[in-house]
Amino acid sequence: MPQAPDLPQDLLQALQARFDKHMQRHEGIAWSDVRARLDANPAALASLAQMEATGGEPDVIGIDPATGRIAFCDCAPETPSGRRSICYDRAALDARKENKPRSSALEVAAGMGIELLTEAQYRALQQLGEFDRKTSSWIATPPDVRALGGALFCDRRYGRVFVYHNGAESYYAARGFRGTLAV
Repeated sequence: MPQAPDLPQDLLQALQARFDKHMQRHEGIAWSDVRARLDANPAALASLAQMEATGGEPDVIGIDPATGRIAFCDCAPETPSGRRSICYDRAALDARKENKPRSSALEVAAGMGIELLTEAQYRALQQLGEFDRKTSSWIATPPDVRALGGALFCDRRYGRVFVYHNGAESYYAARGFRGTLAV
């Protein structure tokens, strides 16, 4: 397969090694198909590089049956360390008068070219392993909840997935966000 000269080989090797190690996350998907999509989409590779650099350990978790796009997700055991201690969105960040966090989950995700997981996506991820047993992750919050000042986050405790609410302006050292990317 021809290779674009600007593709970072170390990232591709890390992605392939993770892909090979965790085949249960993406049964029926061949690395050659993933690689072909990445070779054709340098923007996606740049997003994956940022996911990797912030501790997300991105991996393939399936194919969207409607679009045929390959889905990547942060599969680090805990919420990515480089994306913690941030509030939910820009409005929440602007609302804080003191002790503002450095950014917000939605802004960081947009800058990386990824999206926060929905509740359904978070629950589906938990079917592939046990994630966020010591941390928690902001998830995409429905507009009606956000309009009232809240935001949702999830974690896994006691063998179950829990969905909670908090003020969108809150932030904690053990809360970040997991992202998803369709390629």
